[in-house]
Amino acid sequence: MGVLNVTPDSFSDGGRFLDHGEAVSHGRAMVAEGAAILDVGGESTRPGAAPVGVDEEVARVVPVVVGLADLPEVADGRVRISIDTRHAEVARQAVAAGATIINDVSSTLDGVAADLGVGWVAMHMRGDPRTMQDEPAYDNVVAEVRDFLVDRAERATAAGVPEVWIDPGIGFGKTIGHNLALLARLDVLVSTGWPVALGVSRKRFLGELTRRSDQRGGDETTEPTSVYDRREASVAMAAWAFLQGVKVVRAHDVRATVQASKVVG
Repeated sequence: MGVLNVTPDSFSDGGRFLDHGEAVSHGRAMVAEGAAILDVGGESTRPGAAPVGVDEEVARVVPVVVGLADLPEVADGRVRISIDTRHAEVARQAVAAGATIINDVSSTLDGVAADLGVGWVAMHMRGDPRTMQDEPAYDNVVAEVRDFLVDRAERATAAGVPEVWIDPGIGFGKTIGHNLALLARLDVLVSTGWPVALGVSRKRFLGELTRRSDQRGGDETTEPTSVYDRREASVAMAAWAFLQGVKVVRAHDVRATVQASKVVG
């Protein structure tokens, strides 16, 4: 799943693809690199991010979805478009423009996915982007995340959603320790029988782990390595995820991630 952020403030590439033409060109490039899904998002959900108005989010993403829907690979079904949103109206307009998956960090749009007859990714998040990193705590993060996602997946299926994936929400209301516990036990999520999607690409905790491995010190309160120095760690995590049975990996560095999937597959 290639990441296509049509935002000015996403943590990794905010502003690079805010221009619709640039965004469509980047989507084409990711298809050429092997992306099976193009994930278009118009609202940053990084920790502390402010919400975006629905009209603004629609204006950012719908023209891009329209532009991508004309790709031959999309038209014949080899590549799909997902809309990364937590707003029902944005999802509806993006689906009308050509998206066939709703990638939902809020896990609240299952009814919309059922109404529209499209796929739905349910993600676990504590709170919202503004508050989710305010001292997150769990008794058993793996069990709690699993139970939440299974409940959402079962509810969505009962509502008539034709395709459901579950995503543990790495970095969404979780410490480094929580993230690593979930990544170490991806088998627990895979064993539920629901296909698992995972987003770890370029995330802050990978930069922090890289600092530690390089013996450069630091902790969760310090600024980790640049997002562009996290490529190797991101690809390593993707390879681990594929080996554990994860079905979809969300990636900024599509070519390297596709190559890793082929090697471990």
